[in-house]
Amino acid sequence: MAEQTTGATTGGTIEPWLREILRCPACRSELDDAAGEAGPELHCTNGECGLQYRIDDGVPVLLVDEARKLA
Repeated sequence: MAEQTTGATTGGTIEPWLREILRCPACRSELDDAAGEAGPELHCTNGECGLQYRIDDGVPVLLVDEARKLA
């Protein structure tokens, strides 16, 4: 039987089609891939916002309350 996938993640990385549509939930700016203290993260490209969102097991945690401010 063939394995079904949701297309959200493959091997802990975000699929390119999903990566293209992700935006910062606080300001709606684009997000850049980056390596953070605890692993891969997405960083907001808006200098005034500057939030960093962690990625847990290939799933971006886009919650403003759990984001870190870019230093």
